[in-house]
Amino acid sequence: MNRFEHPNVPRRVVTAVREGKADILSDGPVPNAHHYASIPGMMTSVVYATAAVPQLPQHERETAPPGLHVSPAPGETRLMIVTFPPDSSFECPTFDPAAADAEQREYIPGLAERFEPDAPGMHQTDTVDYDIVLDGEIWLELDDGATTHLRTGDVVIQCGTRHAWRNKRGRSATMCFVLIGGTPR
Repeated sequence: MNRFEHPNVPRRVVTAVREGKADILSDGPVPNAHHYASIPGMMTSVVYATAAVPQLPQHERETAPPGLHVSPAPGETRLMIVTFPPDSSFECPTFDPAAADAEQREYIPGLAERFEPDAPGMHQTDTVDYDIVLDGEIWLELDDGATTHLRTGDVVIQCGTRHAWRNKRGRSATMCFVLIGGTPR
């Protein structure tokens, strides 16, 4: 069973320094986690974000509020957890691609616009990504159609390449993504 299936969302614990001592700043569900009505079984969450040069200790403000632009600028970071439903979800007769696109544009702005309308799921960002399979199995597809099967615990270093994630199994897969903004050549 996937830990982040609806209504659950990832728990986030953030530390800080208060009065010269380490302390828990916040402990609770990720504030911008979203379970998609148009894509049953899909959940996205931006867990945390940093500036290009983070100030330490961190301030007591929310770094990843709802509506945060997901694609980081050069040097910035984003930590995301995403649950992917099986690909069969997209083959259901009730699946509405326009509704899915609108919902993604609302909840993952800056990333949703990168998805290619003529090649569903394919996208490219100006980032180096550390991608970790937390649960399940998923396939990394590159722009030449080549795929790599990944299992729980596998790590992908995505270096600004065009790609898509495919879940060919009958159960959800959950991944953690650390996006580090880069500069295209």
